[in-house]
Amino acid sequence: MTGRLYGVGVGPGDPELLTLKAARLVGAADVVAFHAGRGKESNARRIAADLIPSGAIQERLEYPVTTGVTDHPGGYAGAIADFYERSAQRLGEHLAAGRDVVLLSEGDPLFYGSFMYMHDRLSPRFETEIVPGIPAFAAATAAAATPLVRQTDVLTVLPGTLPEPELARRLADTDGAIIMKLGRNFPAVRRALEAAGRLDGAVYVERASTDAEAHHPVSEVDPDSVPYFSLIVVPGDSQHSDPTGRRPAQLSAPEEPSPGRTAGSVEEQSPASRGVVHVIGLGPGPTEWLTPEASQILSEVDHVVGYAPYVARVPQRPGLRRHCSGNTVEVDRAALALEVARAGEQVAVVSGGDAGVFGMASAVFEAADDPRFADIDIRVAPGVSAVQAVAARAGAPIGADFAVMSLSDRLKPWEVIERRLDAIAAADLVLAVYNPASRSRTRQVADAREVLLRHRSPTTPVIVGRDVGRTEESLTVTTLADLDCDSVDMKCLLIVGASGTRVTESGRVWSPRFVTS
Repeated sequence: MTGRLYGVGVGPGDPELLTLKAARLVGAADVVAFHAGRGKESNARRIAADLIPSGAIQERLEYPVTTGVTDHPGGYAGAIADFYERSAQRLGEHLAAGRDVVLLSEGDPLFYGSFMYMHDRLSPRFETEIVPGIPAFAAATAAAATPLVRQTDVLTVLPGTLPEPELARRLADTDGAIIMKLGRNFPAVRRALEAAGRLDGAVYVERASTDAEAHHPVSEVDPDSVPYFSLIVVPGDSQHSDPTGRRPAQLSAPEEPSPGRTAGSVEEQSPASRGVVHVIGLGPGPTEWLTPEASQILSEVDHVVGYAPYVARVPQRPGLRRHCSGNTVEVDRAALALEVARAGEQVAVVSGGDAGVFGMASAVFEAADDPRFADIDIRVAPGVSAVQAVAARAGAPIGADFAVMSLSDRLKPWEVIERRLDAIAAADLVLAVYNPASRSRTRQVADAREVLLRHRSPTTPVIVGRDVGRTEESLTVTTLADLDCDSVDMKCLLIVGASGTRVTESGRVWSPRFVTS
């Protein structure tokens, strides 16, 4: 009969914060295992030391490395993976021999805990039970007496190891936050808090619930004194709510202009305008495809509005407020931007690619038909479109006359789409296809191909560009006859050649500028 593996959370530091179940299991263990840094005391073992039976076997699992520097051929990741394999083998031998193993985990076993890696390796072979523990952030908020989130606030837990721009963005997009894993990451974390406008009110806590516990405003902390076992509590905005629980108005007009505006900047308003809405194309993805004009505008506006993945691409900075929404509420999103502009604020509405090509520009003008927005100045900044990006990767397929269509039938019936496809095919135009398929639209690529084949040869070149400009980029050159319709989704853009479109021996696609018939 094999033994049982227990992943036991021992809490943040104070032995009195162990649960009764954790104390009982530690006190009855055959084997007590714990992780420790090289040459250092295990915090988890220290917490539970008085409970470990004198006859228990103690397994110290010592990390071979605690930073990214190692001479292991697989680097830091390889060294740690090997360590977890060796540790699992050691514990597995005890379990196979019928001994129960209690693996101590500081805080909670499944919250940034090393127990998870033992669980991955051992639970398929041995009976396993997990005993939750009080996480460090719960002790930290108690130590600082700082309400974290309430009512409908969103709490985000972030590792301080995130890239600084990503950390700033996530801090700006949430209500309350916990930032773990500080240590040498603290200076970048502090800058991210400042960029997100969350530095005021953020509380630094180290060694929560222990005799060495300390907490200070983040702005007062010496970066050189920050240990790894520390974290930051960022309270949710609703701690400033009124007694009814209503959160402060997000879009109220400021009493004074936003700071930092200078003559000649994008915020400078004409006498007839109370606010400006900039509609910006961010390009297909890479930072280098963002135009200098768009970058300049984004560095100066007060607000950025858009579909969440596009807003996420805008770097966070002090004073910038972000407004994210879903993918099918374009006019509502545009109206929100216009309302903010009515309050005298400068707003950027962002789209992927070019905002004027199946983007937000049209939606903003549609919402601006409302007389309330008659005096709002709408300015559109062009961006690199997806069709340009895919065409450039393929060669020069749109070097001659071409058409652009969306296969989405959310705003127009399929009968209209089919009629236009037929006309484009008959006119022998190169065709760029946006929104070719989605989870709910699985037949339209195949249906569109059938329409095109009424006028086009089965050997007509077709380019399938997926995530062009991003790390997952792929480009496939095929034909109408061989197009794998089932592999096409919303991440793809198709370019269907005309009768004169050619493919070189190296697979490059181009359309002649001349027409012979």
